[in-house]
Amino acid sequence: MLTESRRRAYLNAMQVVHWLPRAELPFAASSRPELLLPVAPVAAPALEALPRAEVPAAPVVRPSERVKIEIPRPASIAKAASKPAEAPVEAPAPVARPTPVPPPRFALQLLRAGNCLLLVELVTGQPFQSRDPSYLLLKDMLRAAGLPDSPQIIGEPVRWPLLVRGSLDQGPDAARDFVQGFVQVQMETAPCGCLWLVGLPAMRFAGGVQDDAYYQELTVPGLGTAWALPGLELLMDEPPRKAHVWQAMRRLMARWKSAE
Repeated sequence: MLTESRRRAYLNAMQVVHWLPRAELPFAASSRPELLLPVAPVAAPALEALPRAEVPAAPVVRPSERVKIEIPRPASIAKAASKPAEAPVEAPAPVARPTPVPPPRFALQLLRAGNCLLLVELVTGQPFQSRDPSYLLLKDMLRAAGLPDSPQIIGEPVRWPLLVRGSLDQGPDAARDFVQGFVQVQMETAPCGCLWLVGLPAMRFAGGVQDDAYYQELTVPGLGTAWALPGLELLMDEPPRKAHVWQAMRRLMARWKSAE
């Protein structure tokens, strides 16, 4: 059972202003009879029947009394849509740095036999020993060529790269300049009739040629006449190559014999 104060609180919460009970409510305030009378309809005045001067004017709304709302016009929307979008600024592409070429690795020994200099590849990097199979093969080749079979070893082996660390350029071009300069100094000290290039590193870094120049006679600027030969280890692993060596040797033998 609701009291009058609580009932009005509920009605106010539901935003009910006028209400009539269907039955008598206990603890309710006394009803006001005037609220039960029917409401007479109010006739709206005919504006057309009034004189023109008496038509009430529309109320003037001052700008300060309302907030102006901007409505986008179709023309402005089309203009904004037709405006080309700005292209994104692309970041500059990184500059590709040249890939550093690793230094070549080889060991060469320079020897002198009669009127010839021999630049020979050391596969193991160690100097020749008197009983090494590769050194015995070299002695056989010198005897067949009519040269002393006990060649004179000139200096220490040329080992490349020269330095393990450091910023010094030790690429292929630097290796070629070093080897050619080393041999040229020895030739200026004691000229020779022919330079034997034994092994691919000797051919590449002294003569500037590759394995397609095997058994050929070359003319190297600053070094004169040279003869390109496979390495001693390769000749032992592939004996048929020895026949090509002997054939080329017979053609070139006159060059170092005539210069004696």
